[in-house]
Amino acid sequence: MNKLLPIVAAIALSACTVHRQANVTDVDTTSGIVRLTYGQAMLQSATTDDYVANGTATKQCQQMGYATAVPFGQPVTTCTVTSGSLCMNQSVTIQYQCRGMAITPNAYY
Repeated sequence: MNKLLPIVAAIALSACTVHRQANVTDVDTTSGIVRLTYGQAMLQSATTDDYVANGTATKQCQQMGYATAVPFGQPVTTCTVTSGSLCMNQSVTIQYQCRGMAITPNAYY
């Protein structure tokens, strides 16, 4: 029983992983950058589905006339809620760069 106590304590104190949906928060049409953001509370390890996030970014890129989106740079984490010196909530921003030229069938009529 004494051997299990440290394991149980480590599991109880470890960060739980939650799934978050990343939403479009910023679009720079000139440079072709789409930023998606999701929230992460203290003691959480939030993740997002890369396939869904890429699809969301690609859809936004296509609305701007580009063909697709590719991941660009590293995720940027920003503290959004503080309590004293503790960060209670963070936002995680992932960037995608729009590439290619979308061809619409109606463009040549």
